[in-house]
This record gives sequence, C-alpha cells and structure tokens, in this order.
Amino acid sequence: MVIKWRNWALPVAAAALVLPVATGCVSTPGGAPAAEPTAAPSAARSVACSFAKPTAGPAKAPAGAVTVDPAVVGDLAAKTKSNPPHTTFWLRPGKHRLDPDRYAQVIPKKGDRYLGAPGAVLDGRKKNQYAFGGTARDVTIRHLTVQRFVAPPDEGVVNHDSADGWVIEHATIQDNSGAGLMAGARQRVRASCLRDNGQYGMNAYKAKGRISGLVVEGNEITGNNTGDWERRRKGCGCTGGIKFWAVDGADVRGNWVHDNRGTGLWADTNNNDFRIEKNVLEANDGAALIYETSYNAVIRNNTIRRNNWVEGRREAERGDNFPYPTVYLSESGGEPRIKARTDKIEIYRNVLENNWSGITLWENADRFCNSPANTSSGDCTLLVRDTGRCARPAIAKPPLYADCRWKTQRVDIHDNRFVLDKSVVKCTVKCDRMAVLANYGTYPDWSPYQGEGVAEAITHKQHNRWHDNVYLGPWQFVAQDPSRVLDFGQWQITPYQQDAGSTLRARDGG
Repeated sequence: MVIKWRNWALPVAAAALVLPVATGCVSTPGGAPAAEPTAAPSAARSVACSFAKPTAGPAKAPAGAVTVDPAVVGDLAAKTKSNPPHTTFWLRPGKHRLDPDRYAQVIPKKGDRYLGAPGAVLDGRKKNQYAFGGTARDVTIRHLTVQRFVAPPDEGVVNHDSADGWVIEHATIQDNSGAGLMAGARQRVRASCLRDNGQYGMNAYKAKGRISGLVVEGNEITGNNTGDWERRRKGCGCTGGIKFWAVDGADVRGNWVHDNRGTGLWADTNNNDFRIEKNVLEANDGAALIYETSYNAVIRNNTIRRNNWVEGRREAERGDNFPYPTVYLSESGGEPRIKARTDKIEIYRNVLENNWSGITLWENADRFCNSPANTSSGDCTLLVRDTGRCARPAIAKPPLYADCRWKTQRVDIHDNRFVLDKSVVKCTVKCDRMAVLANYGTYPDWSPYQGEGVAEAITHKQHNRWHDNVYLGPWQFVAQDPSRVLDFGQWQITPYQQDAGSTLRARDGG
C-alpha cells in the first residue's frame, strides 16, 4: 500500500482521440472492448449499472441442464454436490437461498456452468459469508445476480478461493461485504456490474501463486467501498473499485469505473505487464488509477475526469503541499529484465479533464526491501526473491543497491490532453500539479539511500519523460521535492527539460 503520501493526478487524451459512443455494454469473447457510456454517472453513492447492464439469461433450461428451484433452500449447493463435473445448472427466476449456516456456500466442480434465468438472484440474506468457493477450475457464472453476502474484510464472495480459469459474464454482484469477487489466473470478467460492495468490487489476490492472464472487460464498477475502510483502518491501502496484487499480465479495457469511495483502479505490489485502455474513469473520490511498487504497463486511450475531488481537497485543506494526483505512479516503472509486452510504463493518448491535479511520479527514498518503512511488509522486488539479502553491507553495493528498491523509472508520458478548469473543480490552489519527486532519505539508520540521492535519480537519471502533450488551463509543475513548484517554462528548460514538443494555453482550460 502507499506509504506516507499518495499522489493524485489527471491525464487527458490527445486532441485527435475520438472515443466511440454506446448506449450499453457490448462485450463478447474476442470482440471489441466496450465503448464510453453516453450518460454521466449519478452523484449518488449507489448508482445503477446503466452501462454494463447485464443481459438476461435463458428463459428456459438449456438441453441437459440441471434445474435449480428457488423455493428449495440450499438447492443450488446440494445439486452441485450431487452432480458430476462439467454440469450446467439453470437457476429459475426468483430469489435463491443457501442453508442459513454462515459457511454454507456452493462448491463447484471443474467446468461447472451456472446460468441464471431472467430475474434469478442468489441472496446471502446477510447471513452467508460466501456464494461460490473451492478450488475447481474453469467454472462459469453467467446472467446471475449475487447479493447480500457478508464476506470478512479482504475476502470475497464469488470465487472466494481464487481458483483459476473462472468466467464471470453478464452478472451483477452487489451489496456484499468484503469484495464482491476474487480472482484467479486466466479469469475473465466481462459485461458485468460490480457495485456497492463493502470493500472492493474485485480483489485480484491469490494467497499462493501469481495471477496471470486476467481480463477485465466492458464492466461497470461503481459505488464500491461502502464500508469506507480507509477511514476505519487509516492508511490500510485496502480499498478500490478493483485492487490488483501480484498480477502478472492483465488487460483492463472498456470499463466504466466511477463513483467509488476511494481509488478507482489500484495495482499494488509486484504487478507486471498491464494494459489499461479505453476505460472511462470518473468521479471516484480518490485517484482514478494508482500503480504502486509494480512494473511495465501501457496506459492509453482512457478518459479520466472529475476524480480525486474528495481526497485531494481534504489533504489540501489540511495544509499538505504534496501533489496528490489522479494518476499516481508510486515506486513503479519499466524494467527490461522482467518479461512483459513492454519494458517501460507508457502513458499516452489519454484525456484527463477537471481532475484534482494530474500525474505524479513518486519514489519514497525510505521504502525498499527489508526496510521498516516498506508497507508491503515481507515483499521484495521481483529482482530479489530473498528479502534478507537486502541488508548491510551488501545492499550498499551493486547489484543489490539498485535491485533492492522499486524504482519509478522509464516512464514515458506523451500525446495526452490535460484540461483544468478551476471553476469546475472548485479549487484555487494545489489542484493543478504535474510532478516527479521523492523525499529526502532518512530511515532506517543503515539505509544506503539517505539524503538527496533518490530525489536526484527520479528527477534526472531514471529516464522519466513528459513530451508532446497538450495542456489547457493554469498548470504548474513540481520537480524533485514538493516545495519546488515550476511554471511551464522552468519545467521545459535545464535542468528538468520536460515536455519537449508540448503546448500550454493557460487561459483555455477555464
């Protein structure tokens, strides 16, 4: 999770970018990602899924399917148990219930398929913790509403045990505690509504092994973190529309992520090889996107607007001068030694409009493997598997001096459009920043990163570059530390030499 400062920023796509328009969610396996919704989201915390409105399931049982009766309590779990793998279950219209025991749940077998008829709902009645669990692979859930389960914090309701190969399509997962959905390798979540869940819409976490080949496409993810967990566990870093942990390969495209309490999308700790594209990220209380202690990503063709108004304003009113952004890269960068579809973090052709600040690149000098300041406790970089190696005297010399810390490096930010109208955001100061910076290293006393070294490196030596962007509005720029606020001309010349080929029209944003 983010330590000490969380930076919020706003990216906006290039002027030539034209997003398609759709009235609903169209997402099929192998098809094009869903398009931008036509309607703006409601300001209310609970928002109906008007974009990714799941299509209705079959009105009659498919040939060979086992019919599940909502009038019989526990019928779904019992019939799953008594039938062989690769069975198709058709849930009749109505409200289906599990046995009242808190641990009663459905344990699928390999290849089982669950299809909901129009109006089929699996309701936990605020009694059952989990809906679907177990380790069976290649389970499919379609056209089903799953609601009112009470998973504990950090646990999930659907695919509770993070089994591999699950497909969740045209589903509504709503009003649950914990996470609506967990994730395993090769999981596909498409054309579904993840809304108003207590902690996360989805928690992409697997206790053993890494998640790879994850696809999140054409969904509406809204109103999550109703439990306001960052307030209950201050600084926990345990919320988001979706939270990703140690995911190696993910495609997140064509989603509408909006009105979540806190961050929209948050990749935290040793994620790698992400493509985040053609999403609409808007009106989230915190950052639209955080990419933290992670590697190698492409972030392109997204529309990002009106994010971080709540959290950014709150920190500014407290007197914090840190550039809290809408897109925040914290100790994350490109690393050619780690296999991925790219060897850098590239942010391009996005449109960022009227967010609280823009993009911040940050590196905490005190955060590295084996440091007490590393809030991802016990984790080390993907370059050093044994955390214990990152200790003196070896950490002060190559290769550990470089490899024991997550670096914000090789970040290429170009051909974006950044728009800021302070009258829309309703701010006067601290909402207009683009930044690259670090703190002065002080801790622990054996750290080889004390002093200005990390701040110098992230600002001048780690190949972080803005260029060929368009800025509309009164933007300012922060380099090396929070007190060093620059105008556009200072940002472009030596020693920073940022935004070559870019333009700024300060009066055009509003």
